[in-house]
Amino acid sequence: MTEAEKKVPKRAALEAEKARLLKIREVASKKRPRFIRMNSWYIKRLGDSWRSPRRSLDNKIRLQRKGFPALVKVGYRGPRAVRGLHPSGFEEVIVHNVEELEALDPKRQAARIASTVGRRKRVEIIKRAEELGIRVLNIGGE
Repeated sequence: MTEAEKKVPKRAALEAEKARLLKIREVASKKRPRFIRMNSWYIKRLGDSWRSPRRSLDNKIRLQRKGFPALVKVGYRGPRAVRGLHPSGFEEVIVHNVEELEALDPKRQAARIASTVGRRKRVEIIKRAEELGIRVLNIGGE
């Protein structure tokens, strides 16, 4: 492990309450059912991705019939304070260039390099992030 890797934090500096809520969200996510589209299990052309059954009259998911997948409801959501955070506790910020990296707070925020960034600029962003002590969430295989 190099000096720069030691300096980059693995987890965000969170207060105890947010750390507790992150753990609650993780446990709840494991119990949460897989929400799938009606009839996707026997009509091949339909993907698994969720579509709301609330616009159809005879949908068994909407009627919450036994033996059919669960309906999406508000009770399955995670705690509001940690919604949208990365599992490590960092707030994700999409970065397109080195200048955007300068504005990040290494204790709270982590960088995610945009998908449109090429290899040369990606390497520059990763080097600068190590210097600044900012965690990059999608470094890749480099």
